[in-house]
Amino acid sequence: MPTNNLVYKPSYRRRLPHIQPPGATLFVTFRLAGSIPVATLRMLAEEHDRIEKLVAKIPDPAERRRREDEEHRRLFGKWDRILDKAETGPAHLKDERIAQLVCKTLHYLDNKKYLLDAFCVMPNHTHLVCTPLAIDEKNHHAISGIMHSIKVHVAIEANRILARDGDFWQHENYDHVVRDEPEYYRIIAYVLNNPVKAGIVERSEDWKWSYSRNANF
Repeated sequence: MPTNNLVYKPSYRRRLPHIQPPGATLFVTFRLAGSIPVATLRMLAEEHDRIEKLVAKIPDPAERRRREDEEHRRLFGKWDRILDKAETGPAHLKDERIAQLVCKTLHYLDNKKYLLDAFCVMPNHTHLVCTPLAIDEKNHHAISGIMHSIKVHVAIEANRILARDGDFWQHENYDHVVRDEPEYYRIIAYVLNNPVKAGIVERSEDWKWSYSRNANF
């Protein structure tokens, strides 16, 4: 990743556009390399392009934003269901040593680079909800830099534990700005319920590789 992407900017671009308003809470999903087949990724990319062209034709800005959010939520749901099925590709996070490593890493950065709201470590991907902290009056920790720190540390340690080499994480992350309080609670519930939705456990509290700062969950 280019180093200038690791510095805070209100928005940045790699293959997908990313936006980080100052003080915003972010919902980030990152997955293992090779966890989705190339043909499926191509199909999802084509659908994403179709959505962009569709919403660009809507003249009213508010309606365009509403429709874009709706379509992207639907596409993310399809993408996440593919990961939940875990029919192909690696599932290194199923190994308790690796799941624990991810959990410890996410907790380690709490109150250092972000406020940790919630996370859930699944067999081939991880959901994270966090609020990057301010560095000074003008700058916050960039989510790109935060994710770089998490992924590099976990990749090095996990490859050592598993006696493997090569890419551990997919480079691109999915990230979404949490817009308001109702959406915040909806996303936290979604994150914590992921193991139930995937059919791994019957109750979210039975999954030990998740966390929520909010006692109501």
